[in-house]
Amino acid sequence: MRRSGGRRSWARQLLSRGPAASLALIVACARIEPPPGGPPDVEPPRLIATAPESLARLPDFDGEVEFRFDEVVSEGGSASRGTGTGDLERLVILSPTTSVPEVNWRRSRITVKPGDGWRPDRVYRVELLPGVTDLRRNRSDQGAVVTFTTGAPVPATRLEGQILDWSASRPAANALVVALLLPDSLPYRALADSSGRFALGPLPAGEYLVSGVLDANRNRRADGREAFDTARVRASAAGASAVGELWTFVHDTTPPRITGVTVADSLSAVIDLAQPLLPGLRLQPGDASVTLLPDSTPVPVASILPKPLDDSLNAKPAPRPDSAAARAPAVRRPAVPAPAPAKPAIAASRPPLSDRLVLRVRRAWSPGARYLVTVRGLQNVTGVAGEARSTLVVPERPPADSLRVPSDSATPAEEE
Repeated sequence: MRRSGGRRSWARQLLSRGPAASLALIVACARIEPPPGGPPDVEPPRLIATAPESLARLPDFDGEVEFRFDEVVSEGGSASRGTGTGDLERLVILSPTTSVPEVNWRRSRITVKPGDGWRPDRVYRVELLPGVTDLRRNRSDQGAVVTFTTGAPVPATRLEGQILDWSASRPAANALVVALLLPDSLPYRALADSSGRFALGPLPAGEYLVSGVLDANRNRRADGREAFDTARVRASAAGASAVGELWTFVHDTTPPRITGVTVADSLSAVIDLAQPLLPGLRLQPGDASVTLLPDSTPVPVASILPKPLDDSLNAKPAPRPDSAAARAPAVRRPAVPAPAPAKPAIAASRPPLSDRLVLRVRRAWSPGARYLVTVRGLQNVTGVAGEARSTLVVPERPPADSLRVPSDSATPAEEE
């Protein structure tokens, strides 16, 4: 009793000190802390139930979708406010809508419902992504999906495919998948796995426009300037429908422009572009012009090629074996185990993208000179074509020729 009276006296003292102390008292009383004592809890929260039952048909449903855990979970540092920036809001994907749903924290439960209510005769998909934590910040790697209908037939098909980052030539981990059901354009969304693969479903049968998006800002939306690729797929009434590979790239509506030209050696320069070129584009020497400034004296162009192609055609020859070293007795070396085989790269069903060109001329650059470089016929991956130009400034001391060949071999210019 004395201890209880002491608490009341302490509370009265705080309240007598003004509004700030009163607010501190309220916050202290409302804060949820893990119970003291006992062994440390290192287990993440475990999902024990969802409601409603998945694949249920509920024509008059007007409640909330619930994810129930075996302990109190954390709301996170940012509360859900309907803006999509809350920690729990970021873990929920509701389809078919792009609006931020109402996500509520209820101690050991997370509830979800659309802000504008459930629409009749639709198939809804509510996905809770991995990342829920408990009060001790133990993170769960478990996710869950609840699919139900508000009167529409129970779905039985799914869309399968893989999303690839074309610029990086690698799988697009955790890329966004958006499947628009036509003709109503109802968007169903999900995330690909770490290998870029996805299996979105069950979904209603019909025709879909499926997009793979590199969701740079992680807002679960397809925004402008984000790389994407699309495919049209007819989903069967049951089973899996193959989407295939989606090779994402930025769909520019303007032609490529030159961001810089730098000297590579005495007869070549590297042209950097603001966007990748159309694969397979082959520019001819007549598509480029180089003039010495300020008198506009023309400089003959030998070639202008994408850098990967130029590197393969003008690779530095291997050094000749030293005859003295060849006569030296062989040194017995311990056996070295063979290296483990490298992991296979992604299937090269499309050529790699390149945003660099190598310009080769027939007359060496003049130290300290300035040249106007113009390239015609540039096309980006979307197919938009145009002309670009920039200025090349040659340093007073040009770099040594990295592609210099032995004296008894012809240079590329001499071979022409």
